[in-house]
Amino acid sequence: MQEYAKKYLTPEEYLAMEEMAEYKSEYYRGEIFAMAGISINHNRIVRNLSRKLDQALINNQCEAFTSDIKVWIQEKDLFTYPDVIVVCGKPEFYPDRDDTVTNPIIIIEVLSESTKNYDRIEKFEFYRTLPTFQEYILVDQYRVHIEHFYLESKKKWIYTDYSNENDILKFNDIDFQISLKDIYNRVEFKKEENTESSRPSL
Repeated sequence: MQEYAKKYLTPEEYLAMEEMAEYKSEYYRGEIFAMAGISINHNRIVRNLSRKLDQALINNQCEAFTSDIKVWIQEKDLFTYPDVIVVCGKPEFYPDRDDTVTNPIIIIEVLSESTKNYDRIEKFEFYRTLPTFQEYILVDQYRVHIEHFYLESKKKWIYTDYSNENDILKFNDIDFQISLKDIYNRVEFKKEENTESSRPSL
């Protein structure tokens, strides 16, 4: 992502601007950053995951949302758009908003070349400040590869790596599992020119 504005904005100013904007931006400590465009593979992976989650959670207290819903991380003064989140129980919202939640239990990000390091390191650190956050899943869009983290106990995260399409990704905090073959359904791996902009270090 690239810097969109230098002027310091309050969260309320950002939210008002975002309602009128033609494209999504994230907010971090008073500055906003235009989000990189997504590829067709990125879209396919998000669609495959969200569709299967919707089917599995239809009669469940948990619910999946895609990147139209923002997450507010108060401790880091950050508004962000995860690719997929799962909320269990009643969603908790930023004051006077119904499009920005504060209590995701599971977060899924589809990695791109420009944001993969940010998603793995800083963003994971930011997400861990959310009291409800229990599980983090990173999906590579350029090859069959998934990184799965879940919180086993206070400050102890368990990591599992998947790289075979016959592997089954089993979620820890909800009763749901999915094969990597289903996650990567219709995804075509090929070398493409990366047109996404880089995000500055936070």
